[in-house]
Amino acid sequence: MSEKVPKRTRVKKAAKAPPKKVAPAVRRFTAPAGAGRFEEVLGLIEAARQRAYQAVNTELIALYWRLGEYISQKIESAQWGDGVVDELAAAIAHKYPGMRGYTRSNLFRMRQFYETYRASKKVAPTVRQLPWTHHLLILGRAKHQEEREFDIRGRRVCPRAHHLSDPHR
Repeated sequence: MSEKVPKRTRVKKAAKAPPKKVAPAVRRFTAPAGAGRFEEVLGLIEAARQRAYQAVNTELIALYWRLGEYISQKIESAQWGDGVVDELAAAIAHKYPGMRGYTRSNLFRMRQFYETYRASKKVAPTVRQLPWTHHLLILGRAKHQEEREFDIRGRRVCPRAHHLSDPHR
């Protein structure tokens, strides 16, 4: 009698994942000798980034100003009550899920922002040059118009100034 020899079963080797390709620009490397020759190009990139940041900031501040103005006018004319601002915040959250910065409290800060600076001819043009977080610091700490103007002018000249974050002020 002949014994049956089991057939050899082939075991499939797991396919190796292709090696990840890394773009040359993101590879870690040590700066080659003479890397300074790219300073001009790197400077152009940085300057463009700064201009883009400033343009976005200017548009956001303009939007916050307009929203503050709109909310202020609606509340002053008694067309809206505080509850309507809650509804507005919910409508924005529903229309733009994941978008941050349009909570009830922030919408009221936009109103405060507008109402604080609307009558100031000196500060209004400068206001658009500062990031929103700087305005929040100024509005939260400076109680008098002169203080706010001083802080805005100081921040515009030296945006990284830390005089607003000084707890002993």
